[in-house]
Amino acid sequence: MAVNKCIKYLLFFFNLLFWISGCIILGVSIYLKVSKDGNVITNESLPGIDLMIAIGVIIMVLGFLGCCGAIRENRCMLLLFFISLLVIFILLLAAGILGAVGEKKVKDWVKERLERFTPLSKQPDNVKQDLEKLQRELKCCGLVNGPSDWEKVPDSCRCNTTVSDCKSSAVYTTPCSSQIIRLMEKNMEVVLGIAFAIAILLIFGMVFAMILYCQIGRKEAATTA
Repeated sequence: MAVNKCIKYLLFFFNLLFWISGCIILGVSIYLKVSKDGNVITNESLPGIDLMIAIGVIIMVLGFLGCCGAIRENRCMLLLFFISLLVIFILLLAAGILGAVGEKKVKDWVKERLERFTPLSKQPDNVKQDLEKLQRELKCCGLVNGPSDWEKVPDSCRCNTTVSDCKSSAVYTTPCSSQIIRLMEKNMEVVLGIAFAIAILLIFGMVFAMILYCQIGRKEAATTA
């Protein structure tokens, strides 16, 4: 029995796109990692860059396995590819469930990581500068407890008293941890949409890989018979 060429080249094309996307993710992640514009505060509360690098490498390896397995009709590579996609799919599903169920725990985890920077008076200058930059951008003051996190409130906390979050003393009352969590919540729909799209791609990849795997097995059996 011959291998279906359509399935074979669809799987190859799928994995080629998979590999290219992995290269792009890895390249962008490395650039962000070595960039001098990184913020110590956001890197600590949202350590996503290292995760993106790991994801980029994994996608590249999987794309290579899938491409080679499809073109060379190698059952071993196809099986490894299928198992890897299945594991990623299960982890993605588990992460989505845990994220939905344990939303409060995620918020507490972010606050706990940010508490490591308190008291702010004992932090090095680069941490203070990064926080001040964050305060200007997010219109917040302090990390966890608000302005009281500072011994002397910096100018980056100053605001116009007509602003709702501004005290009579003309400083923002909202701590930056709350603003970071708010940004996470705003982007959650986008993240869930991307995760759903990836899950669909994973299912298609697993189906194509298993169909081709079985076809190659039947072809080998017919050849040896």
